[in-house]
Amino acid sequence: MLSTQPQLLRLSQGQLNILERCPRQFQHTYLEKLNSPADPEHQEKQTLGSRFHLLMQQREMGLPIDSLLQADSQLRNWMAGFADAAPEIIAPAKNQTFRESEHYRTLQAHHHDYLITVIYDLLIADNLQAQILDWKTYPKPPNKRKLESNWQTRLYMYVLRETSEYLPENISMTYWFVQADGKPQNIKFSYSDVQHEQTEKKLNKLLNQLTKYLEGYYQGEQFPQIAEGSKICADCKFNPRCGRSNAASEVISTAQSLLNAVDTSLVNLDNIQEVTLS
Repeated sequence: MLSTQPQLLRLSQGQLNILERCPRQFQHTYLEKLNSPADPEHQEKQTLGSRFHLLMQQREMGLPIDSLLQADSQLRNWMAGFADAAPEIIAPAKNQTFRESEHYRTLQAHHHDYLITVIYDLLIADNLQAQILDWKTYPKPPNKRKLESNWQTRLYMYVLRETSEYLPENISMTYWFVQADGKPQNIKFSYSDVQHEQTEKKLNKLLNQLTKYLEGYYQGEQFPQIAEGSKICADCKFNPRCGRSNAASEVISTAQSLLNAVDTSLVNLDNIQEVTLS
């Protein structure tokens, strides 16, 4: 446990996602800096994703990228596919007044000692509108509604509105999934005054909760746990630390037993009697 509270706590979209999902996991990960060895397969995917981000950043900076492409056929295929799918991004329009890769912005939350930080993979703007672009390298795009509720989507457009003169309706965010089913796909989100107000309310509510949790934490209390038996617990690396190493697995085992006990005749189409419509 930390003995003193930092003057200004930096928060990213990833930290807000974890805080909203499980406050105790936030405590272990970001306050106590506890980590477990990374899964080799997951680490390999992260490394490849980082290399693609580096490739796009170097390209935007006008640095040579041929050596990166020649050394990695996967990157070469992704880049070629992206160039075919989004030529308007590869070839900048003449009316663009601002274009920057790995664009960094901060915002101090109102009435809170928190510094909200965002990093846009690419920010493109002209006199009327601004586009946030984000590169994703996992193979399957998530559900759009789920992605919309993610704090990355909420926070990135919110911070841009708060730190610029662009109106919400002139701000957008597009995720590019460069290896989705062999062909790059994108999911685009527009913005509005209503969404901006909703995000501000949700952000302030979450930060108020964090302030309360921190006050207790520096007095020796733990952050709250989520309900026991949650699926989140089953996949959490801090399960043993929370004293729930067996609880989640027991729930899953019970559920599986119930499924196995179901009379297969109930799901056998051949055994379903035909109903005559009158």
